[in-house]
Amino acid sequence: MVRLSTLPLAAAAAACAVVPALAHAQAFPARPIRVIVPFAPGGGTDIIARQFSARLTESLGQPVAVDNRAGAGGNVGAEIAAKSPPDGHTLMISTNSLAVNVTLYTKLGYSLLTDLQPVAFLASAPLVLTTHPLVPAKSVKELVALSKKRRGGLNFGSNGTGTTSHLSGELFKLSAGIELTHIPYKGAGAVIAALLAGEVDMGFNASISALPHIRSGKLRALAVSTSRPAAALPGVPTMASVFPGFETDIWYGAWLPAGVARPVLDRWVDEMRRVHAHPDIRSAFERDGAEGIFMPPAEFAAFLRKEVAKYADVVKRSGARASD
Repeated sequence: MVRLSTLPLAAAAAACAVVPALAHAQAFPARPIRVIVPFAPGGGTDIIARQFSARLTESLGQPVAVDNRAGAGGNVGAEIAAKSPPDGHTLMISTNSLAVNVTLYTKLGYSLLTDLQPVAFLASAPLVLTTHPLVPAKSVKELVALSKKRRGGLNFGSNGTGTTSHLSGELFKLSAGIELTHIPYKGAGAVIAALLAGEVDMGFNASISALPHIRSGKLRALAVSTSRPAAALPGVPTMASVFPGFETDIWYGAWLPAGVARPVLDRWVDEMRRVHAHPDIRSAFERDGAEGIFMPPAEFAAFLRKEVAKYADVVKRSGARASD
């Protein structure tokens, strides 16, 4: 027999359970927002984060500031984001380097798939195989031949161990059957500076970072890493045209710490979608050679699981390793 006297108590208990989540949502945003970029300033991730932060400040009514926390191929900043309070006041914008790190590093202080909540996939861009103009190679084949002539091969700079620029170099080495020496730098800005100074022979750089220097003639573009040519780099061939099946890219996404209240997550998704559709952001993507693609949380999460599996295979084939 149902006791009617228990029904009000049950209803009250259920209502109490809802109150904290609603209070969280109503209080958001209650203070300035931190956008963690797990890479040094000056790279593609930093550029996108600052573009979004400026627009988010307008609509959220709170200052939105980028916090660069570089180290360990993005792992330092990602761990900080994962361990931040899940109240919506810490967002992270990062790249597929985090999907690489799941396999490349044997020890991580966080789980990409369980400690971070996907918010939105934002954009994809090709990596560009670039050299200093003084490097005597004007094509991928000439670069391969040059590396074979040099004892120990050429060297290539990357944004850091575990980044897609690192893994693209390892895949190039594997595909061409050549020796290459990997030189990791602390972020895209640092490796671009090294290329401009002639400190390294080549690198796979995100189009967002490399395009201004390619257009000015300070760097030479030999190929793009995607299977399709890049509209922003007319006449530049694909790596797949030399090595069939070669394909890498760099993509950008946004995460929150796991456990954020659903109303807060929904607010973030709406905000990111709105900024993503802004004409200035769309123009910036096009100018920088990126393709603006918006994926909401569920779609982004499914895509992320596939990326982790894909890069696990590339890491295994290349034999790449990272010290923990």
